[in-house]
Amino acid sequence: MTTELWRLSAIDLGAAFARGEATPVDALESALARAAAWEPRLNALSRPNPRARAEAEASAARWRAGTPLSPLDGVPMTVKEFLVAEGMPATYATPGGDETPRPADELPVARLRGAGLVTLAKTTMPEFAVQGYTAGTRFGTTGNPWNPALTPGGSTGGGVAATAAGYAPIGLGTDGGGSIRRPAAHAGLVGLKSSLGLVPRHGGLPSPLLDFEVAGAVTRTVADSRAVLDLMAGPDPRVLWSGFPRGAGRPERPLRARYVERLGDHPVDPVIAAACRRALGALAGCGLAIEEGPLPVEVGALNAAWPEIGRIGLAHLFAADPALEAGASEPYRAMAAQGRAIPATRLWQILDWVRTLRDAAAAAFAEIDLVLTPICAAQPWPAGEEYPPVIDGQAVGPRGHAIYSGWVNAAGLPGLSVPVDPAPDGMPIGLHLVAGYGRDRLLLDVAAAFERARPWADRWPALNGDAS
Repeated sequence: MTTELWRLSAIDLGAAFARGEATPVDALESALARAAAWEPRLNALSRPNPRARAEAEASAARWRAGTPLSPLDGVPMTVKEFLVAEGMPATYATPGGDETPRPADELPVARLRGAGLVTLAKTTMPEFAVQGYTAGTRFGTTGNPWNPALTPGGSTGGGVAATAAGYAPIGLGTDGGGSIRRPAAHAGLVGLKSSLGLVPRHGGLPSPLLDFEVAGAVTRTVADSRAVLDLMAGPDPRVLWSGFPRGAGRPERPLRARYVERLGDHPVDPVIAAACRRALGALAGCGLAIEEGPLPVEVGALNAAWPEIGRIGLAHLFAADPALEAGASEPYRAMAAQGRAIPATRLWQILDWVRTLRDAAAAAFAEIDLVLTPICAAQPWPAGEEYPPVIDGQAVGPRGHAIYSGWVNAAGLPGLSVPVDPAPDGMPIGLHLVAGYGRDRLLLDVAAAFERARPWADRWPALNGDAS
């Protein structure tokens, strides 16, 4: 082929395998070479998969025999550090993490590997996946391919950096409060957080974020996002929430969307606001009737309480596994200590807010089809810093940059980040699309139409800092 394999989407790679123009071994070698060139600057990979070549060779044999496991058989992917993959350790990225290789895949990983995808490596994340940047004592600091001095966000920062740089077209990660969608926006990718239960979880490490966290992928194209979702989605008898029916198709009338630029008095970078607003015209051309207004659900109290959720979750994890606490960094032990001091009545109040939010979201999305917002309130900041302390001249706390995403997890709704016009300095920006529960395919349909109107997949970062 004349096109370098690392530039191809997952779907296009599978098609090349089917035509005999390339093999999964060729794709793996291209991925490894790309990673070798970029890793000294990015630090996106936490550990290689020692069986990657054997997996690629087995896939190539299936294609030769005409028995591929799926259209994506042999496509390289990366897997976030704490997702459980057979043959590799799975840790919370703590200094004292258990390095024993795991004997089996957790369910989302198993479904993709069962479809023949080749695991290139595992990817970096902040400790316990509860931060919006990607740095820590275990794996160091990860940079953004568009500017390695800046963060790719978090907590799926390594997966996003690897996908944006061309290591693999699919980065499997998790999203408990925006950890797929916000980093995807920071790196010019598509990031889907699916409806609660559509991608069931089983056999993985416990999450500190209640039932908010889902497994999902970052990709370069909407079509790849849909293809990966189709492989991971579907009921499992071991998972109660996994049997809900898929949402209805697109209605005959124009879709009703609400654009929410700001949440209350929280600041947003004017560059982000302007880029998202410019995207509205293209979305209107895709058949959306767009109004502007406030978020149709109340999220202020839950946003304010969000840090407590992680602290309580860490306290619970450490109570169940004291060795985990012993191997954690001091800041996370301190967070758990704060969590232990929070009364049970406070947790119950938070759970009440979550139930109220889910009911309110169901009512709101009976009246409108989509909510559109920025996905990040701030552009990427220095890679080793936890968060930007100031946005548009206003001081903010640790989640000031993250206010648009967490409520979607708490409500159990699907949310998707798609690239819009980049900032004047070339850094990517993302728009957030949110739909009603179970309407994941509708979300992807709208995003696909937007991508056709405003394509982005051919824009790549370059090692010398000049976008290509």
